[in-house]
Amino acid sequence: MIFLRYESFRVYLRSYPITSAIIALNMLFFIFVALNGGTTSGENLYRWGAFLTFHGDPYGLEEPWRYLTSIFMHGGFQHLLFNMFALLVFAPPLERLLRPVKYAVFYLLCGLLGNLFSAVIKVMTEGGNGEFVHLSVGASGAIYGIYGAYLYLSLFRKAWLDDGSRKTVYMILGAGIIYSVILPTIDLWAHVGGGLAGFLMYGLFDRAMVRRQRVVRR
Repeated sequence: MIFLRYESFRVYLRSYPITSAIIALNMLFFIFVALNGGTTSGENLYRWGAFLTFHGDPYGLEEPWRYLTSIFMHGGFQHLLFNMFALLVFAPPLERLLRPVKYAVFYLLCGLLGNLFSAVIKVMTEGGNGEFVHLSVGASGAIYGIYGAYLYLSLFRKAWLDDGSRKTVYMILGAGIIYSVILPTIDLWAHVGGGLAGFLMYGLFDRAMVRRQRVVRR
């Protein structure tokens, strides 16, 4: 199974530099916020970069940098632990497949588009009441983008994943969506948006790769 990690710490850092850097940034930012007001206060999370939309700015465009900073923030240690474990285990094969630079762009875009998709859905469902407020943090949108890429591989490049890995992808996505629906504190639409972004973007990468191979063969 491609998701089993056997590397030593040193080999992991050398083999997956972008994933290692992302995990480190999340942990350092978490420690910084924890030491400067705490990581469970919405007011303090907003102070340090949580993604915020409200009735007067439904898409968060007045402070667009929050689209990025919120991806590296977490509300509480359990939130951080779950997301960092997911990155540690599931991100490396995709980084190796896409290569570091493309993978970094992919990861950030999934997180950004997850936030945007969530804002759009919130506006459509709640924005008309004049009291719409939405505050969110977490790497989950970007992580679901990684899952979305694996879903594409599971459906259209089955030979690239073993049976156990494909089943793991289906199980994680299914359980994740159910979990997101059950717990109201989880931003379901950021997960869905990130997953869709990852699925579609990896599809574009895959088609571009196929076209390049055809040109070379000619």
